[in-house]
Amino acid sequence: MKIVVFGGGTGLSILLRGLKKYTKDISAIVTVADNGGGSGVLREDLGMLPPGDMRNCIIALSDIEPIMVSLMQHRFNDGYLKGQSFGNLLIAAMYEIFGDYEHALKEIGSIFRLSGKVLPMTLQDAQLKAHLDNGECILGEKDIPDYVSKSSCKIDRVSLVPEICTPLEETLKDIKEADIVLLGPGSLYTSVIPNILVSNITEAIIDSKAKVFYICNLMTQPGETDNYNVYDHVNAIIKHSSRYLIDYVIANDELISDNQIQNYKFKGAKQVLVDEDQIKKLEEMNIKVISSDFTEIKKNYIRHNSEKIGQLLFNFVAEKNK
Repeated sequence: MKIVVFGGGTGLSILLRGLKKYTKDISAIVTVADNGGGSGVLREDLGMLPPGDMRNCIIALSDIEPIMVSLMQHRFNDGYLKGQSFGNLLIAAMYEIFGDYEHALKEIGSIFRLSGKVLPMTLQDAQLKAHLDNGECILGEKDIPDYVSKSSCKIDRVSLVPEICTPLEETLKDIKEADIVLLGPGSLYTSVIPNILVSNITEAIIDSKAKVFYICNLMTQPGETDNYNVYDHVNAIIKHSSRYLIDYVIANDELISDNQIQNYKFKGAKQVLVDEDQIKKLEEMNIKVISSDFTEIKKNYIRHNSEKIGQLLFNFVAEKNK
């Protein structure tokens, strides 16, 4: 089973941990438009792509000892390196040693014995711009959710700066050979959609033999998807790509108790649940909905059950190949 996954953030890395139990042929295509945190500092200081999401995906796909995982995720507490993670610095060092990201990531993949590979969505220095429904534009991924929340407006669409960003040839090759392409999970406007804005990506996915699954978020994200349901998430992706892009939607239909969701409610987030009305609308668009309880709650964090999704996809490909 060859899978290509597009996304970013915590959601993508958690999904990868489940997928690698069912296949070793995974290509994780990671958004590199973020400009905040330790990644943003390295991006500005060294002129490199932000490494944070790539670091998390490398760890998720790796076959290394727990102490090495702790080392990669370790953040310095004091001095000039305060807030910076060791993993980010390792990627930065490999980038300087080899002179380009493609070579550096291949070497890192070999060192960490990855179940697949991690690739940036583009090698260009791309920024994310949000076009709001009040006519304003915000440049910079880290500023978008906060500004939208404070201004009581909504995101109409997002774009990349520069507008034309090219993908890696390896990404296009992997899409062509894939059995399944996954979109998400991850922040809709700042992690998932930026990947499909890269030139030729949408066309390559549509032209491939792969079936395309969108894994919808379990919770809304304040400043990005306030009050969105599953149908709204799908429509946002289609607005930025093509109505022919998505074949299946994986969506949660299980209500989470108020006690388990309290921390999220405090931040303004709500559950994203699919219902019969949404399913009917999506099926009228020729998009099939796979609904079930896809949640997994650990230490009060609501995440996708990545093993359940991995098993679902494995069974799908096995049935298809009979």
